[in-house]
Amino acid sequence: MPTEPNTARGDIEVMIVDDHEVVRRGIAEVIDRTDGLRVVAEAGSVAEAMRRATLVHPQVVLVDLQLPDGTGIDILTKLREQVPDAKAIILTSFDDDDALAAALRAGARAYVLKSVRGAEITDVIRAVAGGRTLLDERTVTRRRAGHEDPTADLTPSERKVLELIGDGMSNREIAEKLGVAEKTVKNHITALLSKMGLQRRTQVAAWVAGQRASGWRG
Repeated sequence: MPTEPNTARGDIEVMIVDDHEVVRRGIAEVIDRTDGLRVVAEAGSVAEAMRRATLVHPQVVLVDLQLPDGTGIDILTKLREQVPDAKAIILTSFDDDDALAAALRAGARAYVLKSVRGAEITDVIRAVAGGRTLLDERTVTRRRAGHEDPTADLTPSERKVLELIGDGMSNREIAEKLGVAEKTVKNHITALLSKMGLQRRTQVAAWVAGQRASGWRG
């Protein structure tokens, strides 16, 4: 992959760190097909990642947790010292609360499972590049506690969107129902996913269905 310094194209420049080449290339293809995003480097180890990061200074780094010579947490720690402007997203196969907490402490802005759809990865990249953090300490604590209400921090608008997702409505249908722009609905969904500690819209629908079956009314 190219290792030239950043250019002024205006794209969000991304580096991917994963020791599985097939996975890495698949993610790179999704990103490079997306307007406004561009892969500027790839790496398969901690050492290779840091060499390339200091050359290209990516805006966003997708980091696998398990690498041959260390962990994604090691990269996050080094990035804070050597490329402090880079924003990191943990990309992993493991939905693990301890790993999530460690990633948060190391400065990760988001934690994404490899099972997500390509469009979801690019949405997270844009959000993180724009300064958003899609996980927080309250989310980690709530996931661990299990018994707490994950909707406690939702705004009234987010709660309404949650209910309509549970009704099986698409984003466009929700926008029409609420009289808002579809982009506004997407923003509400991104926010409620973060607050509830979920990764995908389908998880929201499944959660609502499960709660309704036990008598929940929103």
